[in-house]
Amino acid sequence: MNADIRDQFPILHQEINGRPLVYLDNAATVQKPQCVLDVSQRYYSDINANIHRGVHYLSRKATDAHETARSYIAEYLNAPHEHEVIFTSGTTDGINLVADTLALSGKITSDDHILISGLEHHSNIVPWQMLCQRTGAQLDVIPITDSGEWDLSEIDSLLTDKTKLVAVNQVSNALGTINPIRELIAKAKAVGAWTLIDGAQSTPHMAIDLQEIGCDFFVFSGHKTYAPTGIGILWGKTELLEMLPPWRGGGEMIKEVTFAKTTYNDLPFKYEAGTPNIEGGIALAEALKWMKDIGLATIASHEDKLLTLATAAISEIEGIKLYGTAANKASVLSFGIEGVHHYDLGTLMDQMGVGVRTGHHCCQPLMQRFGITGTTRASFAIYNTEQEVELFIQAVKKAAMMLR
Repeated sequence: MNADIRDQFPILHQEINGRPLVYLDNAATVQKPQCVLDVSQRYYSDINANIHRGVHYLSRKATDAHETARSYIAEYLNAPHEHEVIFTSGTTDGINLVADTLALSGKITSDDHILISGLEHHSNIVPWQMLCQRTGAQLDVIPITDSGEWDLSEIDSLLTDKTKLVAVNQVSNALGTINPIRELIAKAKAVGAWTLIDGAQSTPHMAIDLQEIGCDFFVFSGHKTYAPTGIGILWGKTELLEMLPPWRGGGEMIKEVTFAKTTYNDLPFKYEAGTPNIEGGIALAEALKWMKDIGLATIASHEDKLLTLATAAISEIEGIKLYGTAANKASVLSFGIEGVHHYDLGTLMDQMGVGVRTGHHCCQPLMQRFGITGTTRASFAIYNTEQEVELFIQAVKKAAMMLR
């Protein structure tokens, strides 16, 4: 990795308990490069104003920056139309928007089925359970193999003409498995089902081409793509977004309001009630530009190299159990050690300056599938180094020795 890239992240240049910080919790959130921090600061110091409808200079300037950001994000994703790009607070918000509007629409009935997988984050489970509770629809689940991959051997019995929606992640946050979404989308189309792809973990690691993927909805979070928290994107096909009813009521999502009747606004504003996270949208566009300048292939290649090194090294530790051994993986290493609790391991590693995630990673059904309560998870980003992999392995060995 070019040292110039790491130098762009001021937060990384600090010590934890007298040791250099080794930040390996990137699947939870990545750190922000200076250019993104600068854009956020400049928004509040130079152009802060509420957007749309304002005739004064700062409002016009803020509106232009916000809508230019939307336009760039649409281009980055190769979306057919920029009005299909809806600003949300994150992946969870986007999934809930689709689930709730489908429930309100009357398009889901007690005869319908919703299909998810056993790899899903709670954010892509609970909203669909709530939808099924409201509508009487049935929730079906693609089972998971021992290697942490979809078991598609019975997919034709799970995916039928009763299936109304398929909602799955492109990359597992808990295991790093890269899922064959195009195969599943093709099968869903064949039975007339809509598809929603959770791109929270894929967007930071690979190029996203919505027209090539062919899904109906796509969601992701800014804070996993080097942007601030509290901002995300829901992309949906025009015909579906126009068919579904509004979600939240308030300013911006209206054309005209009387006490007798409200006329709703056009896309994308129909789904953007209230003052949006203006700075967040602008910073998200800047973060995606930064990723594009670095190169998605460069990011993926570097992260894959670190994952390969870490996997080989940790496999030599006595009592190690790896979870998620798919051939096609993103940069997530999830593991347990015989006789060692993941929380204790993570706590001791933190004392050594190594930050990892422990627990069920908001994937309790997946943990139950493997008969465990959680794992220790290291996840790598473009700014991590081979030396940090070595420090990580040393910390695992020392912590495990102390806990056995």
